Amino acid sequence: MNILLTGGSGFIGSNFVRLVLRERPDYRVTNLDCLTYSGNPENLADIEDDDRYTFVHGNICDLELCTKLMHDCDAVVHMAAESHVDRSIIDARPFVESNVLGTQTLLDALRRADPGGTKRFVHVSTDEVFGDLPLDKPEELFSETTPYAPSSPYSASKAGSDMVARAYAHTFGMPVMITNCSNNHGPYQFPEKVIPLFVTNLIEGKKVPLYGDGKNVRDWLHVEDHCEAVLTVLEKGTPGEQYCIGGNNERSNLELTHAILELMGKGEDMIEPVTDRLGHDRRYAIDATKIKRDLGWEPTRSAWPQALEHTVKWYVDHPRWWQNVKSGAYREYYAKQYGTR
Repeated sequence: MNILLTGGSGFIGSNFVRLVLRERPDYRVTNLDCLTYSGNPENLADIEDDDRYTFVHGNICDLELCTKLMHDCDAVVHMAAESHVDRSIIDARPFVESNVLGTQTLLDALRRADPGGTKRFVHVSTDEVFGDLPLDKPEELFSETTPYAPSSPYSASKAGSDMVARAYAHTFGMPVMITNCSNNHGPYQFPEKVIPLFVTNLIEGKKVPLYGDGKNVRDWLHVEDHCEAVLTVLEKGTPGEQYCIGGNNERSNLELTHAILELMGKGEDMIEPVTDRLGHDRRYAIDATKIKRDLGWEPTRSAWPQALEHTVKWYVDHPRWWQNVKSGAYREYYAKQYGTR
């Protein structure tokens, strides 16, 4: 199988490439990535010479390019997205352009290249499209039947992209599937996200910024579990269906902060309370019953605290990677290889 993967140079995408090449030796991956600020060529530099991997520098809003790539693939996994809530609060336009218009362009390209509707399309989304859950009702979980109620410009753009994907499946009979995952962690995550930000700050002797009262709860999923779930949906999922993917690891931001401090040998004096994020959702939690029941997937790498320990250790052991990201040094590599955007 030749998979067209969008956003493969980002955090989740690069881990997906590695998983596929490791677990499916007869598969090929073509990575279409625009290399915006969080798309880092260094994430996959060590596999550039693998003849099963091809990189294409391009934009998912380029209909002609996407149509050409659709002709050459057997299936599509769509991960490319603007993804950081804080950035969407500052400027929502790039999120709408990439997440909504980009998804629509890809689906139009697939219709052009595959009018018979034989090529499967997995649209990778987030649990944030469902809004939030009350802290005092732990029995309430997000599922595939939860109504959409996005709270941020980011989650609104992802909800829009989900609806576009759902509409194309219904209107044109395209074999589209949607996944909604909880918070990911693991190697190669851009250090604006909480775990790599906190770990690298502590290594540099800086304090960690904790939003508000720290009681916001997230369900933490190791990125390799997420990637395995997406691959399972691609291979076994039912066209037109939606699958929620979770790690069964609910932790408050304060609990997470204390766990990272303990692993790093630091005290609570390294916490710096900061003004809460605008519209900050209180709790996310996933009911992943459907994907376990129908497809046989469940997380195997997300057990706490071992999964967190693994992630923290990766950033401790790879200072060159995150130092290059924080300094923008990888941009030199990018400019040399692909030109300046």
